Amino acid sequence: MNIQENLNNIKSTLPKDVTLVAVSKTKPVSDLMEAYNAGQRIFGENKIQEMADKYDEMPKDIEWHMIGHVQRNKVKYMAEFVSLIHGVESFKLLNEINKQAKKHDRVIDCLLQIKIAEEDSKFGMSASDASTLLQSDEFSDLKNIKVIGVMGMATFTDDMIQVENEFKFLKHTFTELKVINPGFKTISMGMSGDYKLAIDCGSTMVRVGSSIFGSRNYN
Repeated sequence: MNIQENLNNIKSTLPKDVTLVAVSKTKPVSDLMEAYNAGQRIFGENKIQEMADKYDEMPKDIEWHMIGHVQRNKVKYMAEFVSLIHGVESFKLLNEINKQAKKHDRVIDCLLQIKIAEEDSKFGMSASDASTLLQSDEFSDLKNIKVIGVMGMATFTDDMIQVENEFKFLKHTFTELKVINPGFKTISMGMSGDYKLAIDCGSTMVRVGSSIFGSRNYN
């Protein structure tokens, strides 16, 4: 397995307007540096502490994306450097990100995580909750965050028609929310197994891990 070759193969299939997030969770810095040396600058992690450790060790022109579930009490550990937080599923979390960003005099980009899957294990807010949040006075008071789009995780299934319907629902939700928030530009959906389908359904950002780095080791 050659990380550089994998990366180049995937990039060659992506339209110019689609951003590739290399999902590097559980992978050693040496693997990330292979991808970095092949030109990759955007990495996605799902644990804040692991991301902070890698941030300390690696070049500072990297964009770090937090793609996992975020606990409010850990936001402070990434507020200084994180570029985009994908999994924002409540106003309370947005409020905490805003508070920590303010301490560093930053504006942190965020995506609202919309629940599009049928599985109970998937996090996210409903489309109507997202709409209500974006129109609330409390939201307009948050000056140190910028919500730039939506993120969704499809059901883990071999039924690609179901996955396609869930992706299309997220695209539809994005279009409706963009009327409320014209600054919307990002739809983060699609992973190693389904990113091409996600792009066909309107994704502008794909999160690809195992197709770049090989299968993960959770031991």
